[in-house]
Amino acid sequence: MRSRCFELIDRLEKDKSLKREEWVFLFEHFEEPGLSEYLFEKAVRISKEVFGNKVYTRGLIEFTNYCKNNCLYCGIRRDNRNASRYRLTKEDILSCCEEGYELGFRTFVLQGGEDPAFTDEILVDIVRSIKDLYPDCALTLSIGEKPRKSYEAYYEAGADRYLLRHETGDKAHYARLHPGNMSFENRRRCLFDLKDIGYQVGSGFMVGSPYQTSDTLASDFLFLKELSPHMVGIGPFVPHHDTPFAKETGGTVALTLFCIGLLRLMLPKALLPATTALGTISPRGREMGILAGANVVMPNLSPVKVRKKYELYDNKICTGDEAAECRQCLENRMKSIGYELSRSRGDHPDLA
Repeated sequence: MRSRCFELIDRLEKDKSLKREEWVFLFEHFEEPGLSEYLFEKAVRISKEVFGNKVYTRGLIEFTNYCKNNCLYCGIRRDNRNASRYRLTKEDILSCCEEGYELGFRTFVLQGGEDPAFTDEILVDIVRSIKDLYPDCALTLSIGEKPRKSYEAYYEAGADRYLLRHETGDKAHYARLHPGNMSFENRRRCLFDLKDIGYQVGSGFMVGSPYQTSDTLASDFLFLKELSPHMVGIGPFVPHHDTPFAKETGGTVALTLFCIGLLRLMLPKALLPATTALGTISPRGREMGILAGANVVMPNLSPVKVRKKYELYDNKICTGDEAAECRQCLENRMKSIGYELSRSRGDHPDLA
C-alpha cells in the first residue's frame, strides 16, 4: 500500500494527472506515514522553480455581505436573519484601494455576496474607476454567478481576473450543499464562460465539507484538470453557527495541506492561496500552506468597521487589524519561513 501511494505521487509529478480510481486511493490513504512530507518536498521544489521564494499578495475588499443565495454552508446566506448587513459605497471601495496601493498592493480583489443592489451598471463604473486610477494594478472580481453578458461587460471595463469556486466537482454533492435553484451545470457554465472571455480564472473547493467523500474529492481534481484554471483557492470547511451545517464537523489542516500539495503537482504554474480559512483553524495555517506548495496570501483591505460582518464562517481571523498591520504581520510570517511578499501584480506565469 505504502509503495503505491508514493508511486502515485511520483506519477502525478511526471504526468500531471491521475485516473479517478487513483485519486480515490490517494485520498483514502493520505495519512500514510511520510506521504505528506514526501509530497510537500516535491510541491515546494516545484513552486520555487516557478515562483522563487516570492509570495504574491492580493488586497481583499469585501464590499457587500448581502446575498440573494441560500447556500447551506455560508454565514451570509439570504435566510440568516442574524447577519448584520452592509454595503460599501464606491467612495469606500476607492479609499480601500488608495490605502492598499500605498501599502504596496498591486492586485485588488472585490469580493461580495450576489447582491442585486450592485447592478452591472454600478459594477462597471466601479471597475472603470479603479482601473483608471490604478492602471498598473490587476483587478479581480469574486461576485458569483452571472450571465455571460455581465462577465463580458466587467471584462471590457477592465477586470482582469475572476474567482468563482466550484465548491465540489460532483453534481449530487453540489445539490446537497446548495438550494434547489442553484445548479452544478450553471456553475460550470460560468467558469467556462469566464475562461472563454479571457479572464484569468480562479476556482476551488471546500475541504471536508458535509457529505464529501474520497470519490467527490477525486471529482474535484478531475474537474480542475479539465478547467485548467489560473488560480485554485481551497480551504477547510469551517461551520457557521447560523447555518443548517452549524453542527457539522469542519475540515482538517492535514487534508487541506495534502490537497494543496497535489494541486501544485497537477498544475505547477497555478496561483494557490494559503487561505484565511486555513489560518482560522490553525495559528500557523497560512505558513503551513506555503510550505505545502501555495504561493499567494490575501490580506484584508476592508474597513475594520465591517470586517466582522463579512462572516462566511465562525472565528474568522484578521477582523480587527488595520490594513497596514495585517500586511506587516503577513510579511513577518512569510520571512519566518524563508519567503518574502512580492509587490508585483502576481499574474499567472504564462500571462505575465
